Amino acid sequence: MRILLVNWQDRENPHAGGAEIHLFELFGRLAGRGHQVHMVCSGWPGAPPTATIDAITVERHGGRHSFALVGRRAIRRALAAGRYDCLVEDVNKLPLYCERLTRLPVCVVVPHLFGRTAFEEAAWPMASAVVLAERLIPTAYPGAQFHAISESTRDDLMARGIAEGRITVIHPGIDCTRFRPEPGLDRSDPPSFLYVGRLRRYKGVEYLIRALDLVRRTRPDVRVDIAGGGDDRARLIAIAGNLGLSDAVTFHGFVDEPTKLRLLRTAWAHVFPSPKEGWGITIMEAAGCGTPSIASASPGLQDSVQAGRTGFLVPHGDVEALAERMLYLAGDRSAVELLGAAARTHAEAWSWDDAATATEEHLRSLTGAR
Repeated sequence: MRILLVNWQDRENPHAGGAEIHLFELFGRLAGRGHQVHMVCSGWPGAPPTATIDAITVERHGGRHSFALVGRRAIRRALAAGRYDCLVEDVNKLPLYCERLTRLPVCVVVPHLFGRTAFEEAAWPMASAVVLAERLIPTAYPGAQFHAISESTRDDLMARGIAEGRITVIHPGIDCTRFRPEPGLDRSDPPSFLYVGRLRRYKGVEYLIRALDLVRRTRPDVRVDIAGGGDDRARLIAIAGNLGLSDAVTFHGFVDEPTKLRLLRTAWAHVFPSPKEGWGITIMEAAGCGTPSIASASPGLQDSVQAGRTGFLVPHGDVEALAERMLYLAGDRSAVELLGAAARTHAEAWSWDDAATATEEHLRSLTGAR
């Protein structure tokens, strides 16, 4: 197949996150299987205008804030310059309504939609624009098929008016050869809890810090590690300082792969307090390392955590409930290992190869390709 792929960012973009990892894990494999994949996305200051990543040819136009304006023109030029069997648009920022640009079969990949959670991150004019743009999806994609990465995302699409028969759920995979326990590497002493990901206000990392404040009233030795960067870092550091937790919370910033793996393997639990996600890739990475997760009982995360088996779900924003689960695990090493072993078994059920095959079959059903 000849696939035109559209996403806001490519994997090399400094702002790339889980959505870009997901996209390149899938379509890099399809390119490796002989399919021609060409990507149109935004750039960043100093970025080369073209690149080849995992056998995907990439062309970059505009920047993070201008791609909404210049992206559609770039897509039209790409459609005119090449012959494609289908167009795949990954909607993880603002939708570009690509179905209106072509008569080709269109597949819309949806990690998750922000909905009203946009107001937890952005000022109301920008958040309102996001909410309005998402509301137009049912009318802007009347004939497209949808690739949802979780049952929660499927249900969100259906609630917005997309027929269930137009939605295929394909869970992300996990590389269990890379994310695995390391024999001889023990849990941290004293107990530590870990957040891995971007530091954005809507991710809810503040709740983890406030939960730690409650935990340390009973267990003053417990610590938190926060790995990742983002525009909420300064505010979070200030919150930790105001609570007297500067010595108990370590802000690692961006970490390399060996450091990330060590943190995932030695934490007593991975914590993900977000109000809404598509799936929770870091939850599965922690699971692959044999580490359970404590997550908000919110869309996406409730799909990737098996409550009571591979970790715990708590009401989003309930600091007391989060602290209670942290205290329970900090006081019961055997429970950590039991949940971690079940999490590892759960992670082994999902592979990127299987997800890529399901994606390939989905696109073949759209194009009639053989």
